[in-house]
Amino acid sequence: MSASPNYITPAGYSALKAEYDALFAEERPKLVETIAWAAGNGDRSENGDYIYGRKRLREIDRRLGWLSRRMKAAKVIDPANQPDRARVFFGATVLIADEDDNQRTLTIVGDDEADAGSGKVGWNAPLARALRGAGIGDLRRVVLPGGEREYEILEISYPG
Repeated sequence: MSASPNYITPAGYSALKAEYDALFAEERPKLVETIAWAAGNGDRSENGDYIYGRKRLREIDRRLGWLSRRMKAAKVIDPANQPDRARVFFGATVLIADEDDNQRTLTIVGDDEADAGSGKVGWNAPLARALRGAGIGDLRRVVLPGGEREYEILEISYPG
């Protein structure tokens, strides 16, 4: 795991907890029951329910372990409590424009809740790192896989 804190919004933490609870309290017990039933059917070497069940149980246990570690390391930050709303920090929703005047709105969230398709950029992503601390009108240069781009910050807002 990285040395930097695992920042996450309250909504992101709730989503991790909901997934953990659903896997632990619902899906895992049903699967254990299915495996026990399949094991009672005799030969396990050709028993698809048993083999698939054991494989899926390992996947669930691995995911539960990962979720548990991420929740323990999480530092929940509520962006609505950000005192300096004139600069880009965790939880900011930012309107940026590139050199070609293509505008894009993105929200800087925790790495565990990042979703580029919906405009949520992880805190440690190159674009988010470049925008940190920027104010309206600032220009920031970012090295992306497609090449270097320069962005201008047009608007900054926080929830609440």
